[in-house]
Amino acid sequence: MSAQLFVVATPIGHLDDISYRAIQVLKSVSLIAAEDTRTSAQLLKHFNIQTPLTACHEHNESNKIEQLIQRLLNGEDMALISDAGTPLISDPGFKFVRAAQAHNIRVIPVPGACAAIAALSAVGLPSDRFSFEGFLPSRQSQRLLNLEKLKDETQTLIFYEAPHRILECVKDMASIFGADRPVGFAREITKTFETIKKMTLGELVEFIANDHNQQKGEIVLVIGGATEEKDLDQEKLDKLLNRLLQDLSVKAASQLAADLTGIKKKVAYQRALELTSAND
Repeated sequence: MSAQLFVVATPIGHLDDISYRAIQVLKSVSLIAAEDTRTSAQLLKHFNIQTPLTACHEHNESNKIEQLIQRLLNGEDMALISDAGTPLISDPGFKFVRAAQAHNIRVIPVPGACAAIAALSAVGLPSDRFSFEGFLPSRQSQRLLNLEKLKDETQTLIFYEAPHRILECVKDMASIFGADRPVGFAREITKTFETIKKMTLGELVEFIANDHNQQKGEIVLVIGGATEEKDLDQEKLDKLLNRLLQDLSVKAASQLAADLTGIKKKVAYQRALELTSAND
């Protein structure tokens, strides 16, 4: 008699990003478990989906699981959605999915939007290895401790952050990771005021501090991994910089040289200035 639980991704902003399959699933199931029924009701109304909603969020998930599992065991197909994006990714649903699997209920993903992956795909930082770290602690002391543990990780790091904490968070990242560490800043992805930029953490602190609009909305930070200090033959560095300076500014050439060689940007920048002066 047991039915199926569909884990359905919904748009993170632009409603056209919902998949045809997601719409069909949401129309066909008996019940939709939603993080916030008021938010999800607007989505369902837009696509003329009349399936009943029930709330399943961090405050009631543990108490509601038994009821939802029983309905699945009685043969009612069900969908799980969050306010936006893919359920369970910094959103409720883990306990529900785990309980369904424990009862041998088939769990079926219906893929779609995910802010972390969307940001990673657009900021131009290495994507072959990455770690999703979700939200950092709100208390600064704990946040600094977590960042300290991550500062030597070489894979790309992805974080979500609340708008009212974004400036303090980026300042803490710059103090722990270093102001020269590259970062992708993605805000309001797929929405009207979408902002996607790549810079250093030091530059991002100034960018956010000087534009209060950047302290609004849904924010993803993509941090470049730590690089090992490398000894680079001076002649080879000079040859690389001289070639890059033929087509690029000092700033752009030094950034690219740092990315290619693993040396610190400030070292490459200083040498690029010296070479530029010598060639004038």
